[in-house]
Amino acid sequence: MTLPVLPRREGDRPVTGPEIPHLQLTQTGPPQVKEDLRQWMATALPGVVTGRSEISPPSTWAVFLKEAATDENVHLMPPRWNAEFVHLHADGSLHLSLDPADHAAFLASGWGEKHPFYDRGVNVVMFYAPRDQAELEVAKKVIAASYQYATGHAATTETATA
Repeated sequence: MTLPVLPRREGDRPVTGPEIPHLQLTQTGPPQVKEDLRQWMATALPGVVTGRSEISPPSTWAVFLKEAATDENVHLMPPRWNAEFVHLHADGSLHLSLDPADHAAFLASGWGEKHPFYDRGVNVVMFYAPRDQAELEVAKKVIAASYQYATGHAATTETATA
C-alpha cells in the first residue's frame, strides 16, 4: 500500500459520464488549479516524461515513466500497460493507476470513482478535478502514491508537495 490516509472529500459527488471517454461533467477544475497541477506533475516526479495520452482524447496530458515499469505485478494504463500512470483531462479530472491494495480506501474517501473498464481488469480510477489549492494538495498525494506504485520508489517530501 502506498496511499496515505486522505481526508474525506467535501460536497456532492460530481456528475461523470457513463462511457468512454470517462469525463467529469460538473464541478470541473478552475484553469489556474489545472495549470498548477500540470506544472507540478511535469517537474516534481523524477524519471518521468510528459506528453499526449496514449489512451485518452488528444486534449489529455499524461505522465509516463522514462523507463517502463519492470515489476510484473504493476499494471498501469493501456495500451502499453507499463508506462502511462496518470493523465489530466481538460475538465481537470485525473485518471491514474494505484496499487490495488489502495483502491478501497481511495474509493471510500470520496475523491474519485472507478473507471468504466475497472471491472474488466483495467487498473484505473478517476480522481475528481481539484476545485481549489487545498484539493490540489490532496491530488498531489494521490499522484505520488500512483508514482510509487509505478516505480517502486517513494516521491520525496519535497517532490510530493513542491
